[in-house]
Amino acid sequence: MSSVGKRVLLTGASGFTGRYMAVELASRGYQVVGLGGRAPEGLEHQDAANAPLSDMLHVDLLDADDLKRVLAEVRPQVVIHLAAVAFVGHGSANDFYNVNLIGTRNLLEAISSAGQVPECVLLASSANVYGNASEGALAETTPAAPANDYAVSKLAMEYAARLWSDRLPIVLARPFNYTGVGQSEQFVIPKIVAHFRRRAPSVELGNLDVWRDFSDVRAVAGAYARLIQAPDAIGQVVNVCSGTAHSLREVISLCETLTGHSIRVDVNPAFVRASEVRMLRGENDILRRLVGDWSCPPLRETLEWMLSAN
Repeated sequence: MSSVGKRVLLTGASGFTGRYMAVELASRGYQVVGLGGRAPEGLEHQDAANAPLSDMLHVDLLDADDLKRVLAEVRPQVVIHLAAVAFVGHGSANDFYNVNLIGTRNLLEAISSAGQVPECVLLASSANVYGNASEGALAETTPAAPANDYAVSKLAMEYAARLWSDRLPIVLARPFNYTGVGQSEQFVIPKIVAHFRRRAPSVELGNLDVWRDFSDVRAVAGAYARLIQAPDAIGQVVNVCSGTAHSLREVISLCETLTGHSIRVDVNPAFVRASEVRMLRGENDILRRLVGDWSCPPLRETLEWMLSAN
């Protein structure tokens, strides 16, 4: 399935993942129409900051009528929906449901009403839907057990999307943790990297002995780009993950090796969850079966890239 000249509507185009997604899509010949707000100030990665969009539209996902107007005008062959309130510690629970659930529902209604069925509609959900109850490798068949409002909003979005499954070619992606240059320091890996870049004497963290599956944002964008070209992905739920887990203690050690700087870790009890699961990693068998040669850089390479960014 050729991608050259095909029009993609990319929501969340000015967000962390969206900027890399736009670069990935453009490199494959797509015409990328962005939907979202302006890029945040201080973005460090130049290619992502100058994401090659053919147009950038400013539409509120909660404005159902405006969304219908835009979809009728753009008539995209592919839709990739990344826009979301994604930080679990975000202050307002209502925002999770308004944007992640109602906003997605509005988008699907607008796509369905546009008069042209796209070849693929990829919705980014989250591995957070698995919750904290299951330890070890998590497959798509692992029962969902969301443990916070963000995760509940994403699972609700998945259920809402099923209402369109007979009308739209939907792929549900469940990304695990991923990181890269330009991600907010609200997230733990960029926070650690920032402290090493500043050669700070100490950093406040929670439990260092938890193991998580960390991917590279560039690999995640590549996985999404492959999924929208995989006919067998339609109707599937797909984990997007490296399949390898690393502890935060290991992340600290890798950063010390790469920078030659030692840092003191102060454990802040406020950052420690009482019933935190020690080991969570994803199984990516379905992803690899669908897209073939996809791979994720080792975490060391991602950290080296982040530590050396200008």
